[in-house]
Amino acid sequence: MNIPLIFKCVLVLLLLFIIFNLGRALIIMVKGGDQTADNPVPMSRYLGRRVIFSLLVILLLLVALGTGLIGLNPTP
Repeated sequence: MNIPLIFKCVLVLLLLFIIFNLGRALIIMVKGGDQTADNPVPMSRYLGRRVIFSLLVILLLLVALGTGLIGLNPTP
């Protein structure tokens, strides 16, 4: 496996993890926002993770573009 393929797989996994955290926050929001014994984790934890991993994806893309690991599409 070459480096660009591994990088793209990592990006896809990060994006899937972002969608998973967004779904978990949605489930908590629909069930109710209160913290009970059934739901000890606040919704903000999952939303915060989503934001952190979104920033990580953006930074990884900028680093990959800067180093030439991936390239821009020359034709619009």
